[in-house]
Amino acid sequence: MPSLPEDVSRAWEERTGPVILTTVDSNGMPNAIYATCVSKYSDELVVVADNYFYKTKANIQAGSKCSLLFITEAKKSYQIKGSIEYHTSGPVYDDMKTWNPEKHPGHAAAAVKVEEVYSGAEKIL
Repeated sequence: MPSLPEDVSRAWEERTGPVILTTVDSNGMPNAIYATCVSKYSDELVVVADNYFYKTKANIQAGSKCSLLFITEAKKSYQIKGSIEYHTSGPVYDDMKTWNPEKHPGHAAAAVKVEEVYSGAEKIL
């Protein structure tokens, strides 16, 4: 399984603001959301807590691929592309429950599997 290159993994730790998670519905219509409750589970998986998904959840369950966009404090942007899985139990879900703020419901953990990584137009992976 592909994993985040070391420099991108470090950049993840220096990100600022929310990430942007984009999925696509069965008609090819994109849906983008801001997400603040995110964590790197491993260098192969980045997790977004489903606190208030609606269209995003439907797209994931329909088999959508996704992209996750973030920016660092130094204003360098990165995009992670890959498949996305929806976990309502198991280790990924349990981990999400440890860092997702208690004020949010944490219905599920949406796990982005790293397949491609970009910085601007440059393909890194």
